[in-house]
Amino acid sequence: MIELEGVPELIDPVMVAAFEGWNDAGDAASAAVAHLNREWKGEVFAALDAEDYYDFQVNRPTVFIDNGTRKITWPTTRLSVVRADGEKPRDLVLVHGIEPSMRWRSFCNELLGFAHELGVELVVLLGALLGDTPHTRPVPISGTTSDPDLARRMDLEESKYEGPTGIVGVLQEACTHAGVPAVSLWAAVPHYVAQPPNPKATLALLNRLEDLLDLRIPLGELPEDARAWQVGVDQLAAEDSEVAEYVQTLEEARDTAELPEASGEAIAREFERYLRRRDRSGTSSGGSAEADGAEGGSYRREGPGGRARPSGPATPETGAAGTADGTDAGGGTKDADGTDGEDSSEE
Repeated sequence: MIELEGVPELIDPVMVAAFEGWNDAGDAASAAVAHLNREWKGEVFAALDAEDYYDFQVNRPTVFIDNGTRKITWPTTRLSVVRADGEKPRDLVLVHGIEPSMRWRSFCNELLGFAHELGVELVVLLGALLGDTPHTRPVPISGTTSDPDLARRMDLEESKYEGPTGIVGVLQEACTHAGVPAVSLWAAVPHYVAQPPNPKATLALLNRLEDLLDLRIPLGELPEDARAWQVGVDQLAAEDSEVAEYVQTLEEARDTAELPEASGEAIAREFERYLRRRDRSGTSSGGSAEADGAEGGSYRREGPGGRARPSGPATPETGAAGTADGTDAGGGTKDADGTDGEDSSEE
């Protein structure tokens, strides 16, 4: 039994988790949890023992100087609690870490032990994948669950994915076997501009989380960063005719696919979000569709580094995938020593 001291009794707690690595294209998912921690001033109350789950040659510890004393930070997964204020306050248990290198079943069991001890009613897993989606269009967000009843109640898709999986998929399955309701939200990141950060995808994940949990998330400078990111990518595309042509091809494919629906559901969702923000703040803070992630961008105000090149649909063998529904994914992996690698992800 996990004993938690110093953690107050929580109100309608929901666990929100994201992991750096295979499930985190553009660092979009981990940045979303980091944003919640920062805006709501989360306090870490527990950390998993790094020795049990991480290969330190893959995720290296880092050394830093604190008041003249050398200290080491070990790669691990940490849990914090924040309170979302509003008409109906509720607590979020935030899980932020690196995808473990080993003992995944024990890792999931330990997290579920915390969830049980804290009375968590729902687990929301955030992920991001690489897909054939243009940066000029709203970020596709897919919500999936293995629970048919939950899918109907929360307007989600039942997970049908088959293939290699990451810790997000394993943890969702562990929740199902433990009888804990679990949902995965996936953002599709353009594979031709995959380098992190991607605040447009982060913003879209947070907006979808707002809808799912019926709460208001303070966005801070994220909408502005998202717009700046998109402007930067637009400028890069304008300087390269091949990139511009490829983006136009993706736009036409996306618009054709969405034409029959006219996206009435998306329009209704945006209007509901606007009303929720207006009612809870007294003034409208919803902004434009672009500011809410529909047409926005990333933390890097000067735009993504390097020159984007059209590479066509990637495959799991190349470290990315080409669908936006979570059937195959890709993401960049950031080691604890600051180096970047490439990996792929899934739903």
